[in-house]
Amino acid sequence: MTDWPILSTVTFLPLVGALLILFIKDDNELARRNVRNVALLTTVFTFIVSLWIWIDFDPSNPGFQMVEKVRWLGDDGITYHMGVDGISMLFVILTTFLMPICILASFESVKTRVKDYMIAFLVLETLVIGVFCSLDLVLFYIFFEGGLIPMFLIIGVWGGKRRIYASYKFFLYTFLGSVLMLIAMMAMYWNAGTTSIPELLQHPFPAEMQTWLWLAFFASFAVKMPMWPVHTWLPDAHVEAPTAGSVILAGILLKLGGYGFLRFSLPMFPIASADFAPFVFTLSVVAIIYTSLVALMQEDIKKLIAYSSVAHMGFVTMGIFAANQQGVEGAIFQMLSHGLVSGALFLCVGVVYDRMHTREIAAYGGLVNRMPHYAVVMLIFTMANVGLPGTSGFVGEFLTMLAVYKVNTWVAIFAATGVILSAAYALWLYRRVIFGALEKESLRSILDLSGREKLLLYPLVVLVIFFGVYPMPVFHVTAASVEHLVTSYTAALEANGAHTVAAALAQ
Repeated sequence: MTDWPILSTVTFLPLVGALLILFIKDDNELARRNVRNVALLTTVFTFIVSLWIWIDFDPSNPGFQMVEKVRWLGDDGITYHMGVDGISMLFVILTTFLMPICILASFESVKTRVKDYMIAFLVLETLVIGVFCSLDLVLFYIFFEGGLIPMFLIIGVWGGKRRIYASYKFFLYTFLGSVLMLIAMMAMYWNAGTTSIPELLQHPFPAEMQTWLWLAFFASFAVKMPMWPVHTWLPDAHVEAPTAGSVILAGILLKLGGYGFLRFSLPMFPIASADFAPFVFTLSVVAIIYTSLVALMQEDIKKLIAYSSVAHMGFVTMGIFAANQQGVEGAIFQMLSHGLVSGALFLCVGVVYDRMHTREIAAYGGLVNRMPHYAVVMLIFTMANVGLPGTSGFVGEFLTMLAVYKVNTWVAIFAATGVILSAAYALWLYRRVIFGALEKESLRSILDLSGREKLLLYPLVVLVIFFGVYPMPVFHVTAASVEHLVTSYTAALEANGAHTVAAALAQ
């Protein structure tokens, strides 16, 4: 076991890179190349160091590991408290893995204000890793909300034509929900007398209070996921964001909502979670079916993939609130898989956008004739997005539907229609972009994947197939923590049921 503060090291290493970049002048091409190289080396080194977390992690221990705790504000009050368990650890690794890919993807596409762009990404990496490692409410909130600022700038400065509208919509939607969460956190502190997340997990909140706390946290996490009907900021944000911005938004930022449900809603407010489960199931089914139908009507490639993300997050919320072992493990796996697959699909869109400067589906056709490598890579990620057996997309969807079937058969049946619809919109997109005759003159000189693009996409191809065939490395890490979560949740419901019966008899 390591005796050095590995979580703080991994969290703040990107900030060190950002500080180094601050001292590099951004006035010529050589300087800009140095900025790119420093950013890339920082993120690669952070990823390598983060692997020590996985190496040192004990999968049989359901509690928090590698804990760091230092007094921060007040003598007995808010602490700088970090730690990971089986639920959060893999999200840290996913973040550190995707960041070098985002930086490398931006090498040729971002020409203006390169220094500011790289600093924004490195600061964002620190804030996101901080969310997954925080074991104090205030620390969690600071990291959770802080991530809005660099993402707001990435969309607003380096985005498309409607970038200002999209960035403000993204900021306002996510910030408004989080204000309610802040009020709920204050109420939790007044009731429990602590901001420590491990202590709050043991604290039994009154049933009436749980309802309001659950709703306040739901307001924030539902927007982050994003759940229907508060999903409308996502397609706009994706369409206007630069390629790397879309990768990080789909790959990591959407997972903050699901992680929040698993860290707060389910374990801390179990009675309210059980009461609101039918409500969440309804929203999830509507999201899966409605956004899949909307995706079928899209003319912009990025918008289609954005709507497919909303549908896939519907499976995640469904699995989480099924509140059984298969559902929660399936939801975590689906989030990790979606991070790889959706991020890869946005990279694929970026490849053709860099060549053609359009995302209109109608502008393409017959790319297989000029870009055979690209066609194969795009096919693998499209199949994973559909949930084809043998890809990572299948495992999470199958487990969540299996878990929900045990709880409510009708929900599982309706959710299964989303799998059919996802095949419809994904294959329709693939046929129109890749197959057919190469009729458009502008496409006749288009080049296949470059060496840099292969370096970005091939590792993702390997991981998507590997985890589709052999998902055990993920389940090996998550099993103990998920089992502990589900057992605690079930025990809380049984205890509340016993109290309810006792109260009824007393009357």
